[in-house]
Amino acid sequence: MNVLIIGLGSIAKKHIIALKAINSSVKLYALRSRLDAENIDEITNIYNLDKLNVVFDFAIISNPTSLHSEYIKLLSDKEINLFIEKPPVSSLDEVDYLIGKIQEKNIKSYVACNLRFHPCINFIKEFLTKNKTKIVNEVSVYCGSYLPDWRPGKDFRTIYSANPEMGGGVHLDLFHELDYIHWLFGTPIKTQTIKRNVSSLNIKAIDYANYILEFESFTANIVLNYYRRDPKRTIEILFEDETITIDLIRNRILNSKEEILFESKNFNMIDTYTNQMEFFIESLNNKQEQMNTFSESIEVLKICLNNE
Repeated sequence: MNVLIIGLGSIAKKHIIALKAINSSVKLYALRSRLDAENIDEITNIYNLDKLNVVFDFAIISNPTSLHSEYIKLLSDKEINLFIEKPPVSSLDEVDYLIGKIQEKNIKSYVACNLRFHPCINFIKEFLTKNKTKIVNEVSVYCGSYLPDWRPGKDFRTIYSANPEMGGGVHLDLFHELDYIHWLFGTPIKTQTIKRNVSSLNIKAIDYANYILEFESFTANIVLNYYRRDPKRTIEILFEDETITIDLIRNRILNSKEEILFESKNFNMIDTYTNQMEFFIESLNNKQEQMNTFSESIEVLKICLNNE
C-alpha cells in the first residue's frame, strides 16, 4: 500500500500510527514544499509528484485547512483517493467546483471525524436507532478547553488554531461537535450562530461559538470555546422521560439517576484513529459503504460557517 501525506504535523502523525497498526508494510511518502524539510524514519520525502512513478492508494490531507482546496484539486486531477482531515475546507467559495471535480474523477473521499468511532458516540447512535419512539425535547452540547495546553512547548499563538488566515478558529477546530450532532439527528431546519473573540488569549481567531440548531421537534445548543481551564466535553440529551449525559472525557454515559449506562474504562483515543483508518481502507476496497464523504461533510460545514 502506498500512501501520500500532505502536511506532517501532529494530527498526521496520529494517522500514521493508525496506518502502521493496520499495515506495517505501508509505504509512506510526504509531499514537501521545502528542500530542508525534516526527515522522518520510514517516510520518503518527495518534492514533485509528476516526477514520481508511484501509484498511490490514497492521500492524507492534513495541512492547514486554508490549503485543503488547493490539494483537493491537485490530487483529484491525479485521480488519487482522498482522506481529508476535518474540516474539509475553510470556506464555501469553491465547494461546488470541488464536489464536481471529485465526482468527475470518481474519487473516493472521506473527511476524518474520528469521534464517530468513539465508543460513547457509537453507543448513543445505536441507542437512538433502537429507541426511535423516544421523544427528544432538547440537546445540549458543550466542548471547552484551554488552547495554550493543546501543544505543550509550542507558542499557541503561532499554530493554525489561533490564526483565521490559516483556517483556525474554535468553530472549525471543534468541527466534531457539529459533525456528530448532524450524524445522530440529521440536518436542522434552521440555524442561529454567535461567533466571537471574547477571551484574553490575544489571538485573532474566533474563540467562542454558540450554535442553536432547530430540528422539527426539538432544539440543540452547541457551545464551543478555547479558554476553559478545566476541560469539559459533554452531550446532554433530554428525552420526555429521562435525561442521558455523555461525558467524552471520562468516557461514560449516565442516566437521570446518575447510574452508568455505558463506560469504556480501557478506552484510548488513538483507537478512534485506527478504527477510522481501517474503515476508510475497507471502503476503498468496497468492504464498507462510504461515509462522511467530502460532499456530505460540506453540509456540516455550511452549518459551521453560517453567516460567513
